[in-house]
Amino acid sequence: MRLIFFFFIFIVNTSIFASNITHFSYEGAINPASNTFVKKAISHANEQNSQLIIFELNTPGGLFSSTRDMISQILNSSIPFVVYVSPKGARAASAGTYILYASHIAAMTQGSNVGAATPVQMGMIQDKNKNNNPLSTMKTKAINDATAYIESLAKLHGRNIQWAQKSVTEGASIDAQKALELGVINFVANDVQKLIQQLDQFEVEVNDKTLKLDTNNATLLTVEEGFKIKLLSYLSNPNIAYILMLIAMYGIFFEMMNPGSILPGVTGVISGALALYALNILPFDYAGLLLILIGVGLMAAEVFVVGFGVLGMGGVIAFVFGSLILFDEKTLGVDISLSLIAAFAVVSVVIFIYLLKIIIQERDQKAKTGTEQMLGTVATVVKKNNNGYKVAIHSEVWNALSQEEVQVGQEVIVEAIKGLTLQIKPKKKE
Repeated sequence: MRLIFFFFIFIVNTSIFASNITHFSYEGAINPASNTFVKKAISHANEQNSQLIIFELNTPGGLFSSTRDMISQILNSSIPFVVYVSPKGARAASAGTYILYASHIAAMTQGSNVGAATPVQMGMIQDKNKNNNPLSTMKTKAINDATAYIESLAKLHGRNIQWAQKSVTEGASIDAQKALELGVINFVANDVQKLIQQLDQFEVEVNDKTLKLDTNNATLLTVEEGFKIKLLSYLSNPNIAYILMLIAMYGIFFEMMNPGSILPGVTGVISGALALYALNILPFDYAGLLLILIGVGLMAAEVFVVGFGVLGMGGVIAFVFGSLILFDEKTLGVDISLSLIAAFAVVSVVIFIYLLKIIIQERDQKAKTGTEQMLGTVATVVKKNNNGYKVAIHSEVWNALSQEEVQVGQEVIVEAIKGLTLQIKPKKKE
């Protein structure tokens, strides 16, 4: 009886676990964060013995290296993957098209689209046969590689090969209904629950095995990104990387302006370290980074070399141009916001105009310490002798000489200082 009881419990638990469906959603550019998220979802699905993984996706594209890693995980998963382009208005553009084709089951919601899978970092081939242009050859190789890749994915899951080719070579894009008609996807569903209903009793091939899905009473287990993946996602965003560079630049700049203030310097160093990490995982233009470094160097030099704002303004200009070319929107799927760059430029200009004003004011001000602070000040003659005069100034008595005769008690102006003797002249009456 005990053996029968344990066997019954095992069967019940197995059936419960088998009815689980792991679900996770990702919105944004494909990057190392999304790759890590897929790994987490697969691990969770294996732990829960899920029969299915639903990957809700909305992406403009992204890094092809991360895309290939994600596809490799999907293809090697023992649990079937459903890539579901959602919500309404979502897209699986560029890299997203490859991910959709790699899925065991592909689905889209109404109002979504898929396509434009040309390897954009290489651009379109318009001159591939002109004079054996090396650049054209590189473009041709990139297109051929991408076409072969998506063809292999299409063959693997019996999807439309001809349209897959057009999405790469011509940048073709279609909506959900057209994708269903052309055999690019398997289902069109308005939400996850309706998709689950359509998946019931659907047969899917995974690792040369045919599985029949039983989703009628399935429990949907949603996997959240978590702090680590969210942090990685933020750092993989060009705008965040750019802001971190700004904080680092301003923090270190103000620390140099006010040595010992500590907080700006510490904030700047930490932000700089995070910015370097972000640049390590994002492809960037070295010319853009060099311009930014030159800009930072010029702005820092303004603190030590009085250039009347010329160095500072040159630094701002270099930084702005570097910012514009630092990242490629077509490669990453997202670019630095122009409003962010403009805001930085305006703030920087204001700062250096203010700095220039302070420098000019400091140069125009009279000395406030030492003997030089007495130049131009008023003194009073207290004694006259054969060698000159004795004058009282700032509660002190100094020797003085004058080319014009002055009288005891008369007010005089200090013209110059020679050693310990003042050169004076009579103060004109107003």
